[in-house]
Amino acid sequence: MYANPNAALVASLVSEASRAAILTVLLDGRYHPASELAYMAKIKPQTASFHLSKMVAANLVTVEQQGRHRYYGIQDQEVAQVMETLLSITPPVEIRSLNQATETEAIRQARTCYDHLAGNLGIQLTNSLLSAGVISEVEDQYMVTEKGENFFKEFQIDLSRVKRQRRSFAYRCLDWSERRHHLAGALGHALLERLLELHWIQRVPRTRAIQITPEGKEGLKETFHIDME
Repeated sequence: MYANPNAALVASLVSEASRAAILTVLLDGRYHPASELAYMAKIKPQTASFHLSKMVAANLVTVEQQGRHRYYGIQDQEVAQVMETLLSITPPVEIRSLNQATETEAIRQARTCYDHLAGNLGIQLTNSLLSAGVISEVEDQYMVTEKGENFFKEFQIDLSRVKRQRRSFAYRCLDWSERRHHLAGALGHALLERLLELHWIQRVPRTRAIQITPEGKEGLKETFHIDME
């Protein structure tokens, strides 16, 4: 049997509280400077830089440099999927303030999971597509049906372009807050981008939460039969 002791290295990196907090922040799919990650993880900037260097070396985090500034992002969807899976078996954080309770509820309602939608909105969208026969479940993947080909064309998502991406097309991602699966992969990302383009949803600064706009509530109800009131 082949054994890889390097798995312990990755596990030790993720098991440290500050590094886990940074990785959770990076699940929004965006790039952040070390100072912002330090603020969101509630640690000192020097501490954040120390942890980030270790995670970059372990290929958990990637870094891009623009001039004198460095921006950090999660390495890829595999790292994000591992983090989401860990969150699904992690005890909930103790709520100690009204602001924390408000943010937690917003994240449970709708958020990004690396580069696709999660939370209640992500689950409802996935269930809507399944119920309408737009996608179907095949083991741990989703498949677009013939009806789905027409739906995504009308919704202005180019499936041929999405399928050309060098990544999983549409897989089932376990939602840590809903304990059910939502649509991930290249198709999940394309759906997120399309909803942002339509201004049906918008990102909330300094959090993974996604806000549904008034026109988004109407559009989601009309197109996906989802009532987010």
